[in-house]
Amino acid sequence: MTETGSSFSATQSYTLAIDGMGGDGGPEVVVAGLAIAADRHPSARILLIGDENRLRTLLAQYPQAAAICTVRPAGSAISMEMKPTAALRVRDSSLRLSMDAVSNGEAMGVVSAGNSGAMLALAKIVIKTLPGISRPAMAAISPTTKGDVVMLDLGANVACDWRNLVEFAVMGEAFAKAVLGLPAPTIGLLNVGSEELKGDERLRQAAEVLRGSPLARQFHGFVEGHDITAGTTDVVVTDGFTGNVALKTGEGALKMAFTLLRQVFSSGLLGRIGYLLVRPGLERMKEWLDPRRYNGAVFVGLNGVVVKSHGGTDAEGFASAVDVAIDMVTHDFNAGIRDQLARMGSLTASRFSNEKESTQAVSAS
Repeated sequence: MTETGSSFSATQSYTLAIDGMGGDGGPEVVVAGLAIAADRHPSARILLIGDENRLRTLLAQYPQAAAICTVRPAGSAISMEMKPTAALRVRDSSLRLSMDAVSNGEAMGVVSAGNSGAMLALAKIVIKTLPGISRPAMAAISPTTKGDVVMLDLGANVACDWRNLVEFAVMGEAFAKAVLGLPAPTIGLLNVGSEELKGDERLRQAAEVLRGSPLARQFHGFVEGHDITAGTTDVVVTDGFTGNVALKTGEGALKMAFTLLRQVFSSGLLGRIGYLLVRPGLERMKEWLDPRRYNGAVFVGLNGVVVKSHGGTDAEGFASAVDVAIDMVTHDFNAGIRDQLARMGSLTASRFSNEKESTQAVSAS
């Protein structure tokens, strides 16, 4: 397979492998986003995978992107509608070849705006999970009144047990350190109340393990839905079903708020005058809450950095996803997870073993 673009050797190590064909906007958005990312990360080396002719034509229009990219041809692309099981069988897709580059150590991470189900399935099969992690989770950053918060899981695992939640806490803490630059991020378990007796057994078990773990000082305890936007903790841990509902509810509430503001400020002369008076503040708020700043959900718990860009994002949003991936690579995100898992290993293994013995004893009786 020949590679074109920059004159890098085929055996060099790339910072990221990029799926050039993923997302609603396709290669046009990807390459435009890489041009923005190139200004921020001029030393990055990108392996851009997809339709060679389309990618080369676009790179000719964006010399900044061309300076950091090497193009690798791919025979096909995974559509947004393709089922994950079908995507696993397509060996020459741009998404699969991007995953292969991380698996074989050629690239340190992958970014795609493509099919999220196919992306997770391929990541689990090709890149595989880290030792000690039972399931990868989807993590992302959201705004709060105090700054930013890391939330996970946001949909990768609909049902979780206490062990999964403890692993999510470990991965979320490492993510907050790498991407938000926090030396000791605080952690909260999302629950229906903050009292210790609230919630189901898996939540109480996860909380008990975390209170007796090396993360005890950072563990805040249970948090409620309003604590997410209040910034009560730096990391919010939950199962994928609850996390996805919370995320979509927050996005919907934000859209509703902006819709209502537009109605108020366009309702008449007084409304338009009011808008002119508060416009500077509204512009700052709009910039702060811009979803493009928070684009880039991460599948954590894998043997490599895997970042999912929103499929409908623009170039600025895709560049933000690249920013997240490079931050994680630069700060050796997975090393933090491995270290923390090693410190917590005997604690979780002992509880898991006791739980199995108890279950077997009940079954035998």
